[in-house]
Amino acid sequence: MLGCGLVGGVFFAFSNFVMRGLGRLPAPEGIAAMQAINITVINSGFMGIFLGTAALSLYMAIAAIRQWGQADAIYWLAGSLLYLIGSFGVTIACNVPLNDGLANVDPQSVEGAKIWSHYLVWWTVWNHVRTVASIAAGGCFLRSLI
Repeated sequence: MLGCGLVGGVFFAFSNFVMRGLGRLPAPEGIAAMQAINITVINSGFMGIFLGTAALSLYMAIAAIRQWGQADAIYWLAGSLLYLIGSFGVTIACNVPLNDGLANVDPQSVEGAKIWSHYLVWWTVWNHVRTVASIAAGGCFLRSLI
């Protein structure tokens, strides 16, 4: 639950103001800033929480299936699936490929500006999905404790 909240909070910050702020910059500056963020986010603090929450969610999904008769099992499974699919899965399938594409862009190029305008829209759309999924997953896990 705590991991879902922490990850959801990071994603919320990006959806709420980070991407908007980067979008207000000239394209070369926004691209360079996001390229730096994408490198910096690969650190033990964020990755530990992001991947650790995925591992715990997988464990909780298995526990839910094994203990399906318990009243809370549905919340364990729902929270697990929301996080694993909506946060972890969307990151791997959508946001990371966009990040990889942006990593190879020359911030000063015309092509870079085109890619950046596409990136800003679609990366943020998928980030909204991750935000909602992470927070909803945390809500499901919280509900299982009540």
